[in-house]
Amino acid sequence: MADINNIVEELSKLTVLEAAELVKALETKWGVTAAAPVAVAAAAGPAGGAAAPAEAAKDTFDVILVSVPADKKIGAIKAVREVKAGLGLAEAKALVEGAPKPVLEGAPKVDAEAAKKKLEEAGAKVELK
Repeated sequence: MADINNIVEELSKLTVLEAAELVKALETKWGVTAAAPVAVAAAAGPAGGAAAPAEAAKDTFDVILVSVPADKKIGAIKAVREVKAGLGLAEAKALVEGAPKPVLEGAPKVDAEAAKKKLEEAGAKVELK
């Protein structure tokens, strides 16, 4: 039980973006998807009413980097690396130069909005889908 309490304490210290990256890493390692219950709820929702699927669909967002002006590329690359932890310089550069491309996929609304704000401050045009 002490080990579980220690894990809970360590996880409580994570930022929202770090927690999202942890979820993605665990999904990859274990071969599961944390979004599966939402999909099941959305599939069962139409029989219950139209409002439930609309709400469930807005729980997660994709952050799409639409374009970056040439004079803002360096700042955008730095912002992409901040938003998407663990991304190398070459990968971030390729993502910025290959726009439109997704930066984050299936991110919670709070994380998606924070990422959008950071990228827009760097001069990039961003969409949430």
